[in-house]
Amino acid sequence: MNGTKISRATQVGIYLGKHWRLFLNERGWKVLLFGAVISVLVSVVLGSGMFVYTMETFSGCFTLISACIWIGIFNSIQTICKERAIIKREHRAGLHITSYVASHLIFQAGICLLQAAILLGVSCLFLTYPAGNALFGSVLVEYFITYFLTTYAADVLGLAISAIVKTPTTAMTVMPFVLIIQLILSGMLFSLEGPLGFFGNLTISKWGLNATAISADYNNLENTEKIRLGYTLKDMVRQQSLPVTDEQVDQMVEENYTVAINEDYVHDAGKLAGNWGMILLHTAVYAAVAVVALEFVDKDKR
Repeated sequence: MNGTKISRATQVGIYLGKHWRLFLNERGWKVLLFGAVISVLVSVVLGSGMFVYTMETFSGCFTLISACIWIGIFNSIQTICKERAIIKREHRAGLHITSYVASHLIFQAGICLLQAAILLGVSCLFLTYPAGNALFGSVLVEYFITYFLTTYAADVLGLAISAIVKTPTTAMTVMPFVLIIQLILSGMLFSLEGPLGFFGNLTISKWGLNATAISADYNNLENTEKIRLGYTLKDMVRQQSLPVTDEQVDQMVEENYTVAINEDYVHDAGKLAGNWGMILLHTAVYAAVAVVALEFVDKDKR
């Protein structure tokens, strides 16, 4: 930037061009390759029971959302801090921080769109997504939107962290802790009650998991625990040579086992849209944090 006044919109265009050149010259396209590799690894380990049984579906959704968050944060965690000295100099010369951050937001959105498409495409090779009962036209469209929003929110979280820390080394040190917090406090691995439940609302992963489970119509899938109970009772009947048929065991389980409905996963368009909205809210907050953090770049002592 020189001393001439340049509008915010023009600055956004200038920095978009810069991001594109860096993407090509510094092999930024490797993030797409990284996303493809992660997508393959994740999809391979998912079992055929996903979208059929509750436990397998929940584990699969957890794995896919974890991949989105990992890919998103990895995209941007070093993006800003590695050129902090340049930002400081250009800010003093007339750079608008909002324009600089907006250019990253636009460019990273394009990257995340491609990565979401790669994740969906690769997973389709290994999984059979539900064919019907879509809430917004197509189940595949719903999953694409969820994958994109989750990856993008994590990406913008990475930008916010990169705007706060001073060096790439610090950013990479912080990254594992952020991932752990996202996964543990989301309620994916552990049931969170009381105050911890509130902190779960502050994670991207909770809303991403909810969205994937809603699109899968989780509450109407075959209940894994119920099926296991049936198998256990049949084994007991055989071991003790009881005069009870498998059909009678199935009928007894059906009549006496009550499947709990998870209200967060109810197959409802409003609930799905609400979870998407929460992810977008997280994205907006992280973008604002990045702007505020960089507004103080002139106070860096180095």
